[in-house]
Amino acid sequence: MSQLLERAERLLDSAKGAEEIEIYISSGVETEVRAYQGEIENLSSASSSGIGIRVLRDGPGGAQVGTAWAGSLDEESIHDALREARENVRFASEDEFVAFARPDGVEPAALSLSDESVLTTPLDDKIAMAIELERRVREGDARIRQVDSANYSDYVAEAAVVSSMGIRAAYSRSGAFLSVEAIASDGHDDQTGWGLSAARAPSGLDLDVAASDAVTRATGMLGAVKPSTMKCAAVFDPRTAATLLAIIGGALSGDAVVRGRSFFANRVGELVASPLFSLLDDPTDPRHFAASSHDGEGLACRRNVLIKHGRLQAFVYDTYSARRAGTSSTGSALRGGIAGSPSAGCRALQLAPGEEDQAAILRNVGFGVFVQSLMGVHSGVNPISGDFSVGVTGLMIRDGELAEPVRELTVASTLQRMLLDLCHVGNDVEWLPGSAAGQTLAIEGIAVSGS
Repeated sequence: MSQLLERAERLLDSAKGAEEIEIYISSGVETEVRAYQGEIENLSSASSSGIGIRVLRDGPGGAQVGTAWAGSLDEESIHDALREARENVRFASEDEFVAFARPDGVEPAALSLSDESVLTTPLDDKIAMAIELERRVREGDARIRQVDSANYSDYVAEAAVVSSMGIRAAYSRSGAFLSVEAIASDGHDDQTGWGLSAARAPSGLDLDVAASDAVTRATGMLGAVKPSTMKCAAVFDPRTAATLLAIIGGALSGDAVVRGRSFFANRVGELVASPLFSLLDDPTDPRHFAASSHDGEGLACRRNVLIKHGRLQAFVYDTYSARRAGTSSTGSALRGGIAGSPSAGCRALQLAPGEEDQAAILRNVGFGVFVQSLMGVHSGVNPISGDFSVGVTGLMIRDGELAEPVRELTVASTLQRMLLDLCHVGNDVEWLPGSAAGQTLAIEGIAVSGS
């Protein structure tokens, strides 16, 4: 049994009378290395642990919940957090939908998501990877003027959730990452590009992939121009497609739906996307970096089909949003750390792969814009109305091939229209850090504003 789980369970004995207690304990170790000009510019290695406590008491108009947390697991800090949570109950509003999760009989998936080699790999090896990454980018092309940052990072994290309602859960996860940003110059123009390699452990990282990715993206944008305004197909590379899927996933949260903050509200059963579009949230898939056996409330994570062949099937719920919607939790509670309360959200989105690779999609599109980066997503996308207006950079597509680089473009549409106008889905799935995997997607008839 996990040591965190054992410790959390012992704390349940602190419950008094009719109150319910939920204990969330987490601990982690992380390393970050940044190389610059052949030397280490920044190095940090840190461990952290903490506890979040929620105390619930029923009242005539609903339950009240008091929350408190501590960034330490020493006995005094835990005692103080429990006392503060009890005090905070007195000031909480009664809410008929507030409740702690109860075991629902769904068995957790048997997942192995933590690699101990993250902890046993010598620090010198991690430093060497960051320095070597910078060297390969710097020497990868004569037009690389500077490597802005070359980074190695990793983590191992563990958490446990228990409650007086019978919840008992523990889970862990690790990750290792290489990232680098390069600046290319042709004497008239400077352009940046970044590369990435991600794995569960240092041994899974690929220096060549990260380095060549940054070099290709930076040098490929040299001489970029602002094209004329047009209406054409937009082809999103896997990284930008993952961003789109994450935005769509936010609108599929049961919390957003019950609060009237989703353009999908009241549309279950409707055709909301192209028949090519089948989206699921599957934290039980170990290929996803955000995979997990349990959600933030301690319920077993499960595979939730959200949109199938373009038709809206369901939303994801935690206990609170499910009670508001008159349904059951889908094991989709997210937790923003020890200080946060659970909320519903997608953890591991993935789109069912199509049958075409990226080259075939470009050939079939013929003419359009190949989108390699998005800017202003947070301000330019409205998940309530679906309005979408963001800046992009990338390459023109001419005669089915990638052509000249373009910048200072604005892509404008609505998420509703973009989903319906999806015309190609790639088979080139990339498992990326974050809440969504990505693959090449093509959307026809998008308005692109240039000069």
